[in-house]
Amino acid sequence: MLLETKTVEKPWGRDTLPAPFEAPDGKRIGEIWFVPPQDLPQLLVKYIFTSEKLSVQVHPTDEQTEGKGIGRQGKSECWLVIDAEPGATLGIGFNEPVDAATMRAAAVDGSIEQMLTWHEVKAGDFFYIPANTVHAIGGGCSIIEVQQNSDITYRLYDYGRPRELHLEEGMAVAKGERYDMRRHQVVPDRGDVALVDGPFFRLDRIDGLPDKATAERYHGALLVLPREGTACVEDQPVEPGECALAHSIDDVVFDPKGSCLIAQPTA
Repeated sequence: MLLETKTVEKPWGRDTLPAPFEAPDGKRIGEIWFVPPQDLPQLLVKYIFTSEKLSVQVHPTDEQTEGKGIGRQGKSECWLVIDAEPGATLGIGFNEPVDAATMRAAAVDGSIEQMLTWHEVKAGDFFYIPANTVHAIGGGCSIIEVQQNSDITYRLYDYGRPRELHLEEGMAVAKGERYDMRRHQVVPDRGDVALVDGPFFRLDRIDGLPDKATAERYHGALLVLPREGTACVEDQPVEPGECALAHSIDDVVFDPKGSCLIAQPTA
């Protein structure tokens, strides 16, 4: 089943998008995301296109949102860079460990931007970002984001833009830590790659047909996101730029010359 697609204009979006997408004339597209299906509501998949920096922000864990009485609304996420302008960066974690008082003051005066570690990126860079990690997406990036399906974002700093900040909520969950580079990968052009394996979801890049070990990890419903070639999900063709729900990996016919991302919740 093809998922419904939402195209979202953003001031920080782009009027030129990487293939297979095209921005309508006069529109700046910041996000293209796929409505989570009823059969698999735990995951949200989206494309993000930036022309300038997004806010410095942080997300809570499931335990933290449950403690506030709003249910499981935690958000761990990951980013796969599919295109990047020269010098494009992602801000993830801090240059040095920082205590709460210093982080709060830096968020107020804007110096938190310089305290973040800005990782220069290119197509193929992949980062897993646990909840509580302070982060920001820089300009000139095109990214696939796979995340726990939550809309809770606490903005700590937004470069003076007239948007609401969430300093108290954000400081209650933010960790002043360096980013653990073991959560970073450089994805090769070819070959199967295990990108995430829990605790909340698994994500694999499949090159051609999945090997037996990869296929055996997937039980039940999953999302299929073709990157090259056409996949067939429950007898329906799925093209790059689309995302589909399959009720079993056995219901997916992979293009032997193509490439897909497949994702599934694990919790």
